[in-house]
Amino acid sequence: MEQHLSFITLAVRSTTASREFYVDGLGWQPVFEAPGEVVFLPVGPTVMLSLWSREGFAAEVGEPGTGLAPVTLSHNVGSPAEVDAVLQVARAAGADVSSGEHRDWGGYSGYFTDPDGFRWEVAHNPQPLAEDLLHAVRRWHASRSGSSEHA
Repeated sequence: MEQHLSFITLAVRSTTASREFYVDGLGWQPVFEAPGEVVFLPVGPTVMLSLWSREGFAAEVGEPGTGLAPVTLSHNVGSPAEVDAVLQVARAAGADVSSGEHRDWGGYSGYFTDPDGFRWEVAHNPQPLAEDLLHAVRRWHASRSGSSEHA
């Protein structure tokens, strides 16, 4: 089996509310939508965030649990100031936000939650691997910004 990840699927109570948060609030661009069922948001050159209705998820996968999921989704940026700026955008979009802090591991990060309580880390990680990933995703975003394709 090849080592890679293609989709991260979140079972959401309302695809409409999730779309409003991610698309209208955070400014992300969907590439596919089936209203009331699923919204696909590209989050990297080979990774798609899928916001799937809890009903559809439960019918295919099984009933999702409740409470704080033991996972975070991470959005890395280039500086502590960028962490604070992204957290402010999330706050303006209606997210519950914890302020950025300098961390024992050498970086700076804060958290926000989406409408279903999925926790996002916004981090500046000064390590070479994180910097390489950030540069790669920014090149990918730049290549997409000239595209005239819309969903």
